[in-house]
Amino acid sequence: MAKPKLTGPRPEWLKVRIRADETFDRVTRMVSDLSLHTVCQEARCPNIFECWGEGTATFMILGDVCTRHCGFCAVGKGKPLPLEPDEPRHVGEAVRRLGVKHAVVTSVNRDELADGGSTHFAETIRWIRRLNPGTRVEVLIPDFCGNEQALNNVLAARPDVLNHNTETVPRLYKKVRPDAGYEQSMELLRRAHARKGEWPLLSKSGLMVGLGETEDELLDVFSDLAETGCDILTVGQYLAPTPKHIPIERYYSPDEFARLRDEALKMGFRYVEAGPLVRSSYHAGRHTEDAERLDDSNDPVFAAPLPAPSLVQIKPRSLVD
Repeated sequence: MAKPKLTGPRPEWLKVRIRADETFDRVTRMVSDLSLHTVCQEARCPNIFECWGEGTATFMILGDVCTRHCGFCAVGKGKPLPLEPDEPRHVGEAVRRLGVKHAVVTSVNRDELADGGSTHFAETIRWIRRLNPGTRVEVLIPDFCGNEQALNNVLAARPDVLNHNTETVPRLYKKVRPDAGYEQSMELLRRAHARKGEWPLLSKSGLMVGLGETEDELLDVFSDLAETGCDILTVGQYLAPTPKHIPIERYYSPDEFARLRDEALKMGFRYVEAGPLVRSSYHAGRHTEDAERLDDSNDPVFAAPLPAPSLVQIKPRSLVD
């Protein structure tokens, strides 16, 4: 027998104050002027007023139509349009206009492309760096259908943070991520970890709770992620974007999130953020700053001296599909 959907008002700790101020309006105009997409809008993120009010946004590249059918996601699904060649440069320009020091770039899935859009990701990283020297770049990438070369395309641009969300526990993948595979996500994170000796890369992953998982299942996923060498973990409450999406099974309290955070830290993560409104890119700059503050003297990945990064010359409109 199916469980009844949660009804009634949300708990107090999930209520967000709407505050559209001048800075929020400025970000809205800029996104429109540059013909960009943000995951803040497309995924109906509850933190949009806080983040945009602070002049930050998470940019979504590769268009706004996804080729997958995840049961939790509000992003449009169907047949995508061709890639926009100027999009990587426009993202770099947007980062410069906002003046952010930690830029976050994510995307829809583009499974119809041979490289999954990875070259476009790399081009975006390079444009951000070209127009914003000193800005950290975090990318939240899809699994690229397990294509290792696609992952290497992104890593060749040397992002500061490589994020790939696990989203949920293995038992719920068929319902939550029907086109993805749990072990495929773990392997992606292992491959990213294996590259950390080349430059000070941080790896990151995030999960939603409230989809019907048990705490033991969550702790098993935390353990699997820790074993991949994942540095940063985020855990937040799932909130169904519309009545047509997977219903919420239950709300976790702030105390339960605190307990999950404590358990995860015991497993060796460098930084964990867990809370009702936590999303993978929420406070992303703080995640990285706190992870980097840890003493790396006993960590062979971060203790070894690194070679000087090579300079990459980029010509406008040089995107290769």
